[in-house]
Amino acid sequence: MPDRYEDLYRSYRWEVPARYNIARACCGSWAGDRTRFALYWEDESGAMAAYSFWDIQQAANRLSNALAALGVNRGDRVAIILPQRPETAIAYMAVFQMGAVALPLSHLFGPEALEYRMEHAEASIAMVEPSTIANLWAIRDRLTHLRHVIGVGGARERNVQPWEDLVAKAASRFSPVDTAADDPALIIYTSGTTGPPKGALKAHRVLIGNVPGFVHSHDFFPKPGDMFWSPADWAWTGGLMDALLPAWMFGIPILGYRGRFDPEKAYYLLEKYGVRNSFLFPTALKLMMKAVPSPRAKFDLGLRSVMSAGESVGVTVFEWAREELGVTINEMFGQTEINYVVGNCQSAWPAKPGSIGRPYPGHRVAVIDEQGKELAPGELGEVAVNRFFNGQRDPVFFLEYWKNESATREKFIGDWGCTGDQAKRDEDGYLWYQGRSDDVIKSSGYRIGPAEIESCLVKHPSVLNAAVIGKPDATRGAIVKAFVVLQPGIRPGEKLVEDIQNHVRGRLAPYEYPREIEFLDALPMTTTGKVQRKELRKLEQGKAPSKLSEA
Repeated sequence: MPDRYEDLYRSYRWEVPARYNIARACCGSWAGDRTRFALYWEDESGAMAAYSFWDIQQAANRLSNALAALGVNRGDRVAIILPQRPETAIAYMAVFQMGAVALPLSHLFGPEALEYRMEHAEASIAMVEPSTIANLWAIRDRLTHLRHVIGVGGARERNVQPWEDLVAKAASRFSPVDTAADDPALIIYTSGTTGPPKGALKAHRVLIGNVPGFVHSHDFFPKPGDMFWSPADWAWTGGLMDALLPAWMFGIPILGYRGRFDPEKAYYLLEKYGVRNSFLFPTALKLMMKAVPSPRAKFDLGLRSVMSAGESVGVTVFEWAREELGVTINEMFGQTEINYVVGNCQSAWPAKPGSIGRPYPGHRVAVIDEQGKELAPGELGEVAVNRFFNGQRDPVFFLEYWKNESATREKFIGDWGCTGDQAKRDEDGYLWYQGRSDDVIKSSGYRIGPAEIESCLVKHPSVLNAAVIGKPDATRGAIVKAFVVLQPGIRPGEKLVEDIQNHVRGRLAPYEYPREIEFLDALPMTTTGKVQRKELRKLEQGKAPSKLSEA
């Protein structure tokens, strides 16, 4: 396959209009065709529905009018505490076209997580469903800015206004607000390693900034017959900016599923709806591989592209997907503040198993040191994105951290936006992810990233999942410690510890094998499927050395 990367990268130019609105780009521009489908939806109970872009636009217009009647003005924050369901997508379109600011909040958030974000963002409206209303109601009296609560799907309490009643009374015509590309569109809170979550304020233009990454990570999306699905929560960047909104920007339908992720169900959905394009977290892919090792023999799948992000996929899953799913996984790297900036496009440049890829066209990305100096290939440093590409301002950048000027300043070294993620760059410009900056293990003078070790651990036939941290050590500074979840039916023991250690020792550098292994029933995970190594470090603090270890 010819490597077209350099031509694509050098020739890219940004086209960002002065006036731009996400709702207009993702729904309004397609709503004139009443036969063009936007959303297929299924509930774990078996309920199903389908909506055209016209249907979504009509419902969004009614909701915009209803919100305006409740006093929502341009710039007001509207909390959307809903899982993947039609009303969630409609709510985004309604809020965006009003010039208000969407506040996506995961339906898995507990009361404290909701309270901090809603009060900090000064949300005046909240939308809930039966699974989320209880957590909101536990803190309702402490939310000083909240004026109205809208209940979806039978979420009814005193002083909750039913969605159905509001939209039924509202007009189906609405005149969208004229917004600048730089006007704020949403706030997504990111969980840092220290301090409270920070609210990344994002402009309407960030969707344009996502386009080159999205198009290339799905092998030149869209193509005839494309159909998108991702289990990623629409409250997170992964589900909203990497799935729902870019798919609709190109007028391509997306599948929504309200329910817990289940690997067998994932195969069922991919087959039933003829899904051609998907964003699947590494954790989801690992679960699918373990649950059905040979899906080719069991399911009639028609996947054309799979993007993955959040953690390194690893060579094992990469090769399995190529063999059993019939696709080459295009890994991607980005973060809420500066999303979709690095990745692969198998149709244009060869993917290297284990690498997160090259900078996507439109983004200048480098590995830098603490002073902002670009590092040479092979050196470990922080992934950073420059504000400018070919003399043009990169639209992918967030505006600021909401009400946190100091954190916004600290995010940058000159024009470099720092990601807090560690990587190495090879001679071909591919980046090799090594973990968060605070995940890097410094042992006996070596700087060790956890991702490569975790990928190696998962290759062991007894290991279902694994995470690695640095455990403080008086002699070495730190040792590599692995937390391992075993396959069903496998029992832990000293012999298995030794076998796993030898498995890693024989494949990686001598200083990288886990000198200590602890077995857990499950790893602590974020709602977006990332391993929470900081929780494992907390678990380790003050603990006596494990018996299942090597000195």
